[in-house]
Amino acid sequence: MPSPAHYRSQEEDSGRWLAFSFRPYDIVISTRSKSGTTWMQMICALLVFQTADLPAPLALLSPWLDWLTIGQRQVYDQLAAQRHRRFIKTHTPLDGLPIKPDVSYLVVARHPLDMAVSLYHQGDNINRERLRQLTDAPPPSAAAPARPPLRPWLVRWVERDSDPRAELDSLPGVLWHLTDAWHRRREPNVLLVHYDDLLADLAGQMRHIAAWLGIDVPAARWPALVEAATFAAMSRKAAALVPDPNGVLKDHRAFFREGRSGTGRDLLSTGEVNRYHQRTAELAPPDLLAWLHRD
Repeated sequence: MPSPAHYRSQEEDSGRWLAFSFRPYDIVISTRSKSGTTWMQMICALLVFQTADLPAPLALLSPWLDWLTIGQRQVYDQLAAQRHRRFIKTHTPLDGLPIKPDVSYLVVARHPLDMAVSLYHQGDNINRERLRQLTDAPPPSAAAPARPPLRPWLVRWVERDSDPRAELDSLPGVLWHLTDAWHRRREPNVLLVHYDDLLADLAGQMRHIAAWLGIDVPAARWPALVEAATFAAMSRKAAALVPDPNGVLKDHRAFFREGRSGTGRDLLSTGEVNRYHQRTAELAPPDLLAWLHRD
């Protein structure tokens, strides 16, 4: 089996996975930014602990292993001390991870235009100076230019030709991540989940994920678990659920913004939406795009 690809940025390093000691039945949650990561972490937490009253903040129960704001040894020790079934967050595509036959890999997909809108708003909520401190990044050589308004930014995001391996939150990067997972979708330990399916039938999706993970949930517990995984309930518990143990976000309440689908498409003209579909057809296989776009 070839060695995993190496994804490295100022904030993340997939190389941290190479020395990590997996356990049988570990769960790895692999998503692009703003594509339902925290939602899937919460679903896994509810299924593992089978209570809405989690024993610790979600970021401690499900650490982001490759995020450079936390030391590698610290996150390794944190995970080694856990006695529950572990569920670990990453934004690394599956080709950058060790693939173990007894580990479960969950990939959440969201319409890229909706993901991009959420990413834009998330950018306004990040304390860049705090992030630089935590990652030992040098100060900027010049003031960052002002970002354009959302709509022209989104049009530019669609058009930008980026190296998908270097800019994973670009449109090419998003489709690189999902295409790799799509090609693995028939492997028994890889499950793709669509964000829109979670919106449309949260209870059914949670039952499906539980069955796939081999987790039995007593019937009487399901209503409370499903309610705890709703967007409204998670928003009310933002302080305990937002993935920000080191104070990188300016406002935890702003993390859970809307969570709906269709915001990206609503911003663009018919011609711009058609151009988006032309771009995606150049970047990903048609069967993946049909599933992703709900064609």
